[in-house]
Amino acid sequence: MLLLRDETELARTRGLQVEHTELVREVFAGRADLREVYARKFVAALGAALESPMYDDAIPGDVRRLLLGGAALDPAFVLDDVFGRLPFLGKRELSGHGQAAFTRKLSDFLHYYESSGTTGHPAAAPKALDDLIVNTINIGEMWGRLLQPSDIALILINAPFAPAAYQFEKIMEYLGVMSFRPWVDNITGDYTRVLRLVEELGATVFVGPPSRLLEMIQFAHRAGLPAPKFERLLLMAEQTGPSLLAHLERLTGGRAYVGSYGSSETGTPAVTCEHHNLHLQPQSFLLELVDERGARLVTGAPDRGELVVTTLDIPARPLIRYRTGDLVEIDGTPCPCGLALPVLRTLGRGQDLLVLEESGIRQNDVENALWAEELPGAKVFNYMVVLRGSQVVFLVTADAEPDGAWAGVLADRLAALFPKHEVVVRAVDTLPPLASLGQYLGWKLSRVLDLGDERNWERLPAPILSIVRQSLDQVG
Repeated sequence: MLLLRDETELARTRGLQVEHTELVREVFAGRADLREVYARKFVAALGAALESPMYDDAIPGDVRRLLLGGAALDPAFVLDDVFGRLPFLGKRELSGHGQAAFTRKLSDFLHYYESSGTTGHPAAAPKALDDLIVNTINIGEMWGRLLQPSDIALILINAPFAPAAYQFEKIMEYLGVMSFRPWVDNITGDYTRVLRLVEELGATVFVGPPSRLLEMIQFAHRAGLPAPKFERLLLMAEQTGPSLLAHLERLTGGRAYVGSYGSSETGTPAVTCEHHNLHLQPQSFLLELVDERGARLVTGAPDRGELVVTTLDIPARPLIRYRTGDLVEIDGTPCPCGLALPVLRTLGRGQDLLVLEESGIRQNDVENALWAEELPGAKVFNYMVVLRGSQVVFLVTADAEPDGAWAGVLADRLAALFPKHEVVVRAVDTLPPLASLGQYLGWKLSRVLDLGDERNWERLPAPILSIVRQSLDQVG
């Protein structure tokens, strides 16, 4: 998987790969004692956290003394007593510590990355060698159920700050799948070379965010080029509900999967199986849900709340009780794939809820109206919502020139979501660049332009802020 010159490091990483692969397969088959795995790995994570100034005041004194004294901690004590006494770690707190979150010197990491910073300040998220190996195996063992060495994968992720594109490249190497990773300028949006490579190389798999795929498809339509076709779509980095998945399948002819769930900071707590279900990866994460009832460990029983992540395999930058801000649901129904792993469903971020006159509207609500049923005469490629006082304007791109009746049918569907607003549908040739930035911004900031709320723009980091302002000017 990696070419390493140092023979000692090569032997160590080879040992880690073999050991972790064995654990993954035991956990997937339901043969592992997860309580023992949690306790053993959590003690190691706590021990690593002692080297991070970020946790100086977070680990209770009695536990710190036990860890420093080399005492063997009882699993029941660790999970039932120690864990619940540790404070939560917030996004702002993590980003504020910067390199103080590290337990190793900077040169011990393999690559330096940061989170995008769109849901808070950017947080340092470098990749160490052991972290990269473990995350690659976790995802690779799941994606190996979907992909074959004969596949060719397009990795299209315009996120230079984050490790995702490089991580997925390593996974393809792990599976023996050829991949290519081009770049598309966010301003010009010229996909000519990408479309040529998809055709010439015979790409069978798309890996990336839905907004990027949608933009590529509508670029092909505008340029009079064949729409790209794929056998499988591995989508991530954005909330992707059933209607959007079905829409992308119709456009590309492929089977669409929410390929993985995670972040630059946490790694990848959940990965898809061949039955389109995201499965938690308990060999590497101790997970909780928190809401007004308090916090509780994820057991696999049906539940929902904000996901809290404790990393068990990132010793160079451990996260203990890290609040993701993501709303999720645990589905207690066994998956047909047979894996002994809980199923996770993402419900979006709390800040992605669009509240209008006490009515909460989510991305899935809008996309169900757009794509759950085919429209007569033309289909919507992509969309953006513009709020102007009492008016809601839907900017849409389509695969044909729609008439007024078509716009009226679509407006009627959408009007049910906005009962106290006037809903207008406007077909446009192109959308503002904002619509292709979902992986940076999330649904509310990339798809909803509220012309009356300046706070939306104050949350955006440069250089995305300038693109947002340009989008506002284009809407008028």
